[in-house]
Amino acid sequence: MDDLSSRDDEKAREQATEKGRKAEQDRQRNEEKAREQATEKGRKEEQDQQKVREQATEKGRKQGLKEERAREKGKGGSGIKILLWIILLVIVILAVSLLTLSVTVTNVTPGNALPFTTNYGVSFPEGQTITIGNTHINVLSFENELISDIDGDRQKLVVGEDRVISERRAVITTLGAITLMDTNFEINLKYKGERDNRAYFDMAVHTSKQVPEILLNQLLPSEIDARPI
Repeated sequence: MDDLSSRDDEKAREQATEKGRKAEQDRQRNEEKAREQATEKGRKEEQDQQKVREQATEKGRKQGLKEERAREKGKGGSGIKILLWIILLVIVILAVSLLTLSVTVTNVTPGNALPFTTNYGVSFPEGQTITIGNTHINVLSFENELISDIDGDRQKLVVGEDRVISERRAVITTLGAITLMDTNFEINLKYKGERDNRAYFDMAVHTSKQVPEILLNQLLPSEIDARPI
């Protein structure tokens, strides 16, 4: 009887021991699992924080680029505006200069050196008085001749003959005071023939100074249709 009781007690102790061992194992497993979960949670939190930092860095970079582009655009816009204002100012000055151009032609004593020459092809309308500087020219064809009247001095011309407008002085000013051209000039006209009531000439303009064509053209009226050759 005592042996039976002893075996039951031994069995009970063994069961209690086994139960305690399993409980300890369960506790250790739970603690390990809790540690793993805590580690995983910390890792995820660190990843999330790193992602937030990276997003903030990228956002800051994009914002910086946006601001830099805005500054560059602002600088470019200002530069374009300044350039447009300069161009507009130049156009206004040129327009005013052209509108205020004044040509004065006076007689001079012939004989000055006239080393520069500009050649034109021109045509005069017949029967119409044309003014070049202070010289008045009228031409009229009759049969195979041309009657040329320069300041009241009439002369008949046939094809190939010359007529000279004697030496003059021309002064072109702008804005009332600025002198753009001051030169002596002489014009030689070589008669080329008549067509459609217009008399055609080769015209050579001899000047004492080199004169830009744009200024020299101020001496020539539009009626003669002067074209450089």
